[in-house]
Amino acid sequence: MSKRLGVIGAGGHGKVVADVAERAGWTQVVFFDARFASSDGALAHWPLVAAPENAATHECAGYFVAIGNSEVRQQWCEWLLDNGLPLVSLVDPAAVVSDYAIIEPGVLIVTGAVVNVDSYISQGAIVNTRACVDHDCHIGAYSHVCPAAALAGTVKVGAHSWIGIGSQVKQGISIGDGVIVGAGATVVSDIDDGLTVVGTPARSR
Repeated sequence: MSKRLGVIGAGGHGKVVADVAERAGWTQVVFFDARFASSDGALAHWPLVAAPENAATHECAGYFVAIGNSEVRQQWCEWLLDNGLPLVSLVDPAAVVSDYAIIEPGVLIVTGAVVNVDSYISQGAIVNTRACVDHDCHIGAYSHVCPAAALAGTVKVGAHSWIGIGSQVKQGISIGDGVIVGAGATVVSDIDDGLTVVGTPARSR
């Protein structure tokens, strides 16, 4: 029986999403993208079938939003839900996710990532390749834990934040909404909303 996934957003992130989806058991992946009208209707490995606003006219068992910009990702996730279309999460089988973690709809957890016991991954968030989210963490809606980032236990990340590649966050830290943590930064104190921090220890730029 075919299990068809519709993906909104046919960029590089979308390719990762489709690849994870196939490993996770989706037998067919199709894309919806604004570039459909000017394209030949095909990507390298998957078909591009329509513009995003026409996703509802294509019967899919589930839908996923593969857009890096968190604000735009939120808009399309909410559009899917408002139109009664099933927003699904995708977890790579090579990720390790505790049975006692909570994963909301629209979440992507990529190859090699770890999400430990009693962590909560909110709607539309990304836990990318080899990222580590330890016990009792809370990742806010539409935030992105980038590849190889490591969050120790009880870290709280607000909505629409970006935890840069290879960064490290000490246990018990609270990171606000709309924060950018630079690549390789080491966070050892709380970060207020809207700040960009870099370095070791991480400081506001």
